[in-house]
Amino acid sequence: MSQSQAHDDKNVDKLDPNWRSDALNLDLDYGMQTIAVRAGQHRTDEGEHSEAIFTTSSYVYTSAADAAAHFNGDKTGNVYSRHTNPSVRTFERRLAALENGERAVATASGMGAILTMCLAYLKAGDHLLAANQLFGSSIGLFNNYMAKFGVEVSYVDCFDNEAWANAVQPNTKVIYCESPSNPLGQICDIGFLSQLCKANGILLVVDNCFATPALQRPLDLGADVVIHSATKYLDGQGRVLGGALVGSDKLMQEAFTVVRSGGISMSPFNAWVFTKGLETLKLRMQAHCQNANQVAEFLVNHPNVSAVHFSGLSDHPAHELATRQHHMTGGYGAIMGFEVKASDSTDSKAAAWHVIDSTQMVSITNNLGDAKTTITHPATTTHFRLSAKERAEAGVKDGLIRLSVGLEDVEDIIKDLARGLDSL
Repeated sequence: MSQSQAHDDKNVDKLDPNWRSDALNLDLDYGMQTIAVRAGQHRTDEGEHSEAIFTTSSYVYTSAADAAAHFNGDKTGNVYSRHTNPSVRTFERRLAALENGERAVATASGMGAILTMCLAYLKAGDHLLAANQLFGSSIGLFNNYMAKFGVEVSYVDCFDNEAWANAVQPNTKVIYCESPSNPLGQICDIGFLSQLCKANGILLVVDNCFATPALQRPLDLGADVVIHSATKYLDGQGRVLGGALVGSDKLMQEAFTVVRSGGISMSPFNAWVFTKGLETLKLRMQAHCQNANQVAEFLVNHPNVSAVHFSGLSDHPAHELATRQHHMTGGYGAIMGFEVKASDSTDSKAAAWHVIDSTQMVSITNNLGDAKTTITHPATTTHFRLSAKERAEAGVKDGLIRLSVGLEDVEDIIKDLARGLDSL
């Protein structure tokens, strides 16, 4: 092709090749594992088998007219990597397919996804109704910043359906919950909340970070938007930061506009890491859940443990609900909280710290969703910025330990926890 032909806009397709329909025809009803391995990819002319990493900030056009067509929307394609990037787009398409959503929007972190949700769907004078049982940073964002800009915020117990219904106000625009929640793994009745939201013209936003689409698809249960901290299980190895929102094309366009304008964008390299993580998500979650079920049984039978917060236990108040909402048999996630008993000479915080400090293999870190088992003391780490009253409302006691059960041999995990528990 001559240079003059290359710059002839009549020869320029209205749609860039990499923006055409997904390479995997999702209408053929593929299973989740096939989608996790293949959806979203578009091979370049190089014919690469593995997904490419597009480490570029900008894109080249065939002419000034071609550039103008991209910028004014006459032609769909890449403009700038703060807006779109092929590596990020692959991750977005694959995650959307796994969640049964029309579209996903990737962000720089999980908190970036929550901020994007707030900026996209709330304004001054609106009311945000959220669960008491949330990640501490989420509560901080709502109370310290959204309230600062005129959004009214209130909280209810996530499992109290009557409280949810009674707390709805005429200006309620978003109901937000985590299910399972951080750090106690409480379960919300997503179907009930969906009906409540639809009856009142409210958006239902569910953080699906702990369950992932391998265990639960909130959109199928009636949610409008799904939130992810991709940093956790979507990566699965604690390597990079990222977040995402999933939902309808219309709602995601509003979220995309916030990300594009606010610069809350995911990097191409991180998107590539997440895309590769999705390939093994279902397999990893199966193994995580199997280990977690055994660890929970060990903890609930230990004499120095006063309570175990894990919906996989048959006597957990939300066990039946979790079984119904989680589509993987025996899959209740791998995050649990457990409370240790204080002795006459040791207070509950000191007892919890003793158990944590006695581990030799388990990682003392605030991250979760990792192949490595991690342990932390929420009251002094993830929720330390909350007031004592707010921690109490969230169920975060001084004797509470949060455990993210990893993929090591489960006997070794149990042995490591027993070091401190046995010596209390």
